[in-house]
Amino acid sequence: MLGNVVNAPVMSILEAAMQASNLRQQVISNNIANVNTPNFKRKELVFESVLAKALYPEEEDNGDLKLAKTNAKHLPDSVSTDAFAGPMIRNDNSTTMRTDGNNVDPDIEMASLAKNTLYYNALVREMNLNITKLNNVIKG
Repeated sequence: MLGNVVNAPVMSILEAAMQASNLRQQVISNNIANVNTPNFKRKELVFESVLAKALYPEEEDNGDLKLAKTNAKHLPDSVSTDAFAGPMIRNDNSTTMRTDGNNVDPDIEMASLAKNTLYYNALVREMNLNITKLNNVIKG
């Protein structure tokens, strides 16, 4: 029973989001480090859309009864780890910022870095809140 509480879907989703945020930090740092490298194409991490597809797959009408959600913020009844492949790193070949073929814009990268830092801090705060709640329940 305790294993079900500790391994709740919320905790695993938060863990995956924190790992993706850490990887995003590395990708953004790599982009900034290569701002002056000729023909370097920036990379970006795709996570939120991949996670959303894993959590809310296209519902097929096969006659089975579906779990009714009364609020868009409700989590699904089960999270399939098989459907979630994790974050993906994608090359951005759509633009060229300079004549040497590099498409890294330092201002955009720094803004992405700040956004990712806020996102990671929010995830840590939420994880701490869940651990505190679990600790309170255990202690009684």
